[in-house]
Amino acid sequence: MSADEQKWMKQHGAYLNELLDQGLIVAHGPVMDPAGGYGVSLFQIADGQEISALTSADPIIKNGVGHYEHHPMLHLTARG
Repeated sequence: MSADEQKWMKQHGAYLNELLDQGLIVAHGPVMDPAGGYGVSLFQIADGQEISALTSADPIIKNGVGHYEHHPMLHLTARG
């Protein structure tokens, strides 16, 4: 990773932590796939709220070094 990419990834993590603090993300983190690493974020947003508005503000998207795939879940069961 270049120095710029490392900076943007650090900003990406901080951005996701802000969304976590706001209650818009349930959890996020890196996946250590032998075929190539990536991250997973579980968003919990209101009906009608556009996830693309949140993900397009991410520093890795703004700087063209990452992408998101959006897949809705019917419901989330989690420990309290």
